Amino acid sequence: MTLGWAELLGDAAAPEPEESRRGLFRRLRGGLSRSRTALAERIAAIRFDPDDDETWQELEEALILGDVGVQAAGELVQRLGRRRSIDDLGTALAEEVAGLFGPPPRLDLAHKPAVILVVGVNGTGKTTTIGKLASRLTASGRSVLVGAGDTFRAAAEEQLEVWAKRAGADFVGSNKGQDPAAVAFDAIEAGIARGHDVVIIDTAGRLHTQTNLMEELIKVRRVIERRLPGAPHETLLVLDATTGQNGLQQAKIFSQAVQVTGVVLTKLDGTAKGGIVIPIAYDLGLPVKLIGVGETLDDLRPFDAADFGRALVGGDPGEDTAAD
Repeated sequence: MTLGWAELLGDAAAPEPEESRRGLFRRLRGGLSRSRTALAERIAAIRFDPDDDETWQELEEALILGDVGVQAAGELVQRLGRRRSIDDLGTALAEEVAGLFGPPPRLDLAHKPAVILVVGVNGTGKTTTIGKLASRLTASGRSVLVGAGDTFRAAAEEQLEVWAKRAGADFVGSNKGQDPAAVAFDAIEAGIARGHDVVIIDTAGRLHTQTNLMEELIKVRRVIERRLPGAPHETLLVLDATTGQNGLQQAKIFSQAVQVTGVVLTKLDGTAKGGIVIPIAYDLGLPVKLIGVGETLDDLRPFDAADFGRALVGGDPGEDTAAD
């Protein structure tokens, strides 16, 4: 069954209709079409014979070239090799891809307010991700406050405020040149005073190689924790799927700096490197909680390992509905 917003947000009493779930899978499959085609072409070039060691090596190489990563590619080949029979390589591979991921992801919203810190480099879709997430949270009946902690980029606050209004969320801005940690502090203060359920704090986009800016991000997190022990309850790293292996390196550095609890992978609809989802989760042990496969509100969706496996490598090419 497709993982929907109800499960991600912990609202099990309000599951999405089956047709909506199937529609989500269709969008995911469509968004991953370039990645699926690139991987399928590599696999199709292999004359797969389970009894031939050379074809197993070719399959592993095809997976590595598909940005699946060395560790995960080796594990997938081993898992496939342990199967008694493989009637359809794509279907079998899709099932094993799904098996690499842990339990279905959840957002930790069991606090009042639940604080979500959002980090990542510029251009990944961080601002739109915050807006879409805020919209989903308000649609679920939660009151949301968005804090404009990106005091570095021109027009960042204005863009975020537009998204906050669109989502029906409260907003805390900043003064020009204000310390980002002070903005985070003010946002939590306001969230507590106004009784909000969720506080989402934006941060300045920064390259993972910019030591001074990474130190600033560490300070933001430290101030949040001092103001509200246990916060941030979620630290979401927004990554651009089109960067492939560079995104994996970003995930390593950000995770070391600010204890990332989940990844939001955007722009899956514009890349042939969708396989990067796998090493992020398998190699680094970071749960992929949300994925973006388009520009509309509905194109930000919870990550579902089984759907991802089918959309990336499995199933009939003409299939457009999720399996029951």
